[in-house]
Amino acid sequence: MEGNKVIENNYLVVFCSCPDVASAGQLADTLVAERLAACVTRLPGATSVYRWDGAVQRDAEVLLIIKTTAGRLANLTARIEVLHPYEVPEVIAIPVAGGSERYLGWVGQTVS
Repeated sequence: MEGNKVIENNYLVVFCSCPDVASAGQLADTLVAERLAACVTRLPGATSVYRWDGAVQRDAEVLLIIKTTAGRLANLTARIEVLHPYEVPEVIAIPVAGGSERYLGWVGQTVS
């Protein structure tokens, strides 16, 4: 795989915050089992500060770092919206500009 191939495959890192370890675990397991994500890294101990219902909120959360492809993003987003306990779940996709060709190849194969 050449460097240009990495861009052509449109690999993504997607961020999604969850309210607790249980919901983060269920979501991570489901996304990987359904081949919407090749890997989901769970980072407990995050604190989010945000405005909701007209007030500043501060909550402990678990951040999910989801590795996938652009071709799977719409289905991944839809699945998160169904399973997530939040009224408006965070789904933010960041394009991958490059990286380990072997790892990115594995991501592409795993979610296809």
